[in-house]
Amino acid sequence: MKHFNYLLVALVALTVSSCQHYYQHQGSVFGTYYNIQYKASSNMEQQIKQCLQDFDNSLSMYNEQSVISRINNNEDLTTDTCFERMFETAQYVSEVSQGGFDITVAPLVNAWGFGFKNKENVTQEMIDSLLQFIGYQSVKIENHQVVKSDPRTMMDASALAKGYACDLIGELLAENGSKNFLVDIGGEVVVKGHNRNGKAWKIGITKPIDDPTGDKQELQDVVETTSLCMATSGNYRNYYFEDGVRRSHTIDPRTGYPVHHKLLSATIIAPTCMKADALATACMVLGEYKAAVMISQIRDVAYYFILTDEDGSLKTQTSPNWEKMLLNLED
Repeated sequence: MKHFNYLLVALVALTVSSCQHYYQHQGSVFGTYYNIQYKASSNMEQQIKQCLQDFDNSLSMYNEQSVISRINNNEDLTTDTCFERMFETAQYVSEVSQGGFDITVAPLVNAWGFGFKNKENVTQEMIDSLLQFIGYQSVKIENHQVVKSDPRTMMDASALAKGYACDLIGELLAENGSKNFLVDIGGEVVVKGHNRNGKAWKIGITKPIDDPTGDKQELQDVVETTSLCMATSGNYRNYYFEDGVRRSHTIDPRTGYPVHHKLLSATIIAPTCMKADALATACMVLGEYKAAVMISQIRDVAYYFILTDEDGSLKTQTSPNWEKMLLNLED
């Protein structure tokens, strides 16, 4: 009888597996693209779109009715779970980066023309004025409400939004029985299992060359894995020139100015894509030396840096655990 039961279970499992198919959805979201592939028993496109819409309603600075927009406008409202999970990760990364990462950087991002408002004529006096109400220690959540030390403080979740959205779609797929999927939103990636050919997923790390439109997409490296949360931050696309000076979108919340150093891109592997996304941004603010020290002190996190050498050529630098993280993330 036992053997019969085992056979029955095996047949049921085989039947469920054989009824699953690979689906792929592509489109635009959050000002970038998404590419989602997964194996499941039914098409989940509508659930995925609803998940992205719910995310937008919580954390989009371009949605005037989103939770974060209303908080920025000092409305009295209760935060949702999506916002609170984001806030917890943001505060953690702010702490470990000693303020290199800070979601209250929004006024500075706007002033330099990379946010949800028009660029301003930046002066040192303006920077000094804005820095008075910027700082992650000046905001906290009490009883599901955001408390600010200064009402002028505004938050910007874009530095971890794409990674967070990848996590949420991955969770949605897993909860609905999918064990094989790839979620790619603007280059931030969550993968699990195998592709439609039964092989490990191949994920490219883009070469940091001047490519504002994203058309060239040259790859620096390719990794293969069956389980991964990875995010990349860089200054090679979102930038402009002003008076002969290149202004990158990565703003140091401690100084108020766009960063300028040898680190061109930072790719991070972490337990969640949201954490990887935030840490990658923190690395771009800190620069290669301080960023390497920061990552070395965090468990289950690895980095892949691309830097420019003295002669302008590209070189790579990885944390000692980079290969181990790729190998050990398989179930």
